[in-house]
Amino acid sequence: MREDSVNLAEIAASAAGRSGVFWALQGSSELNANLVRFETDGGVGEHVNHEVDELIVGVSGSGSVHVDGTEHPVSNGIMIFVSLGARRSTRATSGDFAYLSVHRRRGPLRIGD
Repeated sequence: MREDSVNLAEIAASAAGRSGVFWALQGSSELNANLVRFETDGGVGEHVNHEVDELIVGVSGSGSVHVDGTEHPVSNGIMIFVSLGARRSTRATSGDFAYLSVHRRRGPLRIGD
């Protein structure tokens, strides 16, 4: 089913106390978009993605994205561009950190792989 409009803040709030991917864009053959949420100090460990550029857009709470050793604070409405080949990680600094990850389609987001 295709969703042309969703309220990401409501979805993130409904996942209170839990971490992981809570929404994924359906119906696009071109884009992957995933709403990811973490509790304090949770996040995605450092890794290098050699396949796609990625946009990370803050939805709720606060956290940080590290790109090639530089820390970028993320909160509601803040966007970070991460180019392919960059070393990256995310970390929640509040208990309700959620962000939207958007990139060219390559398969589902793999947290922990």
